[in-house]
Amino acid sequence: MTEYTLVEAVRLALQHAMEHDERVVVLGEDVGIDGGVFRATEGLWQRFGGERVRDTPLSETAIAGVSVGLAAQGFRPVAEIQFMGFLYPVIDQMVNHASRLRTRTRGRLSCPMVLRAPYGGGIRAPEHHSESTEAMLAHIPGLRVVVPSSPRKAYGLLLAAIADPDPVVFLEPKRIYRSIKEPLEDADEALPLDRCFVLREGTDLSIVTWGAMTVEALAAAEQLAAEGVSAEIIDAATLKPIDVDGIVASVEKTGRCVIVHEAAKACGVGAEIAASIMERAFLSLLAPVERVTGYDTVMPLPRLESHYLPDTPRIVDAARRALSYS
Repeated sequence: MTEYTLVEAVRLALQHAMEHDERVVVLGEDVGIDGGVFRATEGLWQRFGGERVRDTPLSETAIAGVSVGLAAQGFRPVAEIQFMGFLYPVIDQMVNHASRLRTRTRGRLSCPMVLRAPYGGGIRAPEHHSESTEAMLAHIPGLRVVVPSSPRKAYGLLLAAIADPDPVVFLEPKRIYRSIKEPLEDADEALPLDRCFVLREGTDLSIVTWGAMTVEALAAAEQLAAEGVSAEIIDAATLKPIDVDGIVASVEKTGRCVIVHEAAKACGVGAEIAASIMERAFLSLLAPVERVTGYDTVMPLPRLESHYLPDTPRIVDAARRALSYS
């Protein structure tokens, strides 16, 4: 079985979907001849032609607006925004049109579109290229927000997102685009949306995370294991709607929880997860829920980027605080 990186798995899923459904079209800046800024769409223009792989003008608003129109008329557009920091002009279309189309038409129309964007820090990029504002999107009723954490997750979740009858924002953690490889078969095996995944079983502590932060969380679990602590790693995967049942089941088993994300702390998705745990599993908690996050500031320029991103020592320290609480 061939091994793929995460960005290659994205390309494989796009290719699979386009081969099996002629309604699937890809559009965005430089996605055609050049294959995208990260080469996620490399070879698709040559394979499917310019009618189904469209290079667009440098207008994120137009990319999203055209996608809404295509989706309303029976296509399944997959639109790429080059970096999450360029996504803000798209908010108008996603909030006012894509997320509301089913309600506005009383179910007559839906909006089966996917909006892809590389997101997060860790590649020493300039300003607006390292945003982690998933909470802003997760707050919008009618939008799904999905973040893969590995090549297999990227392939299976993207297939499911393309097949979904409603709009999905698919955020790809570019820090691990090429740092992880997994064996993958190009078979029609979508993974379920709205579900979390247990990456590592444990009994003493639950660590809930998503995207690139799963790397540091798994490393923290290894370090804690050397100290005799059994940490369970939960990959949230879908941030809207969150699989609260799956997370609560883990916390009820372990009694302690650390939530890890690289986005800023205030009003982050971690706060929603923590509140849900308090509502649903308060009597199972043996310690307050800990959060390990980015800081409430703009992502710094490359020299300070490593100080901003949560790392394994910070996760281990939070776990120790939770374990020592009495």
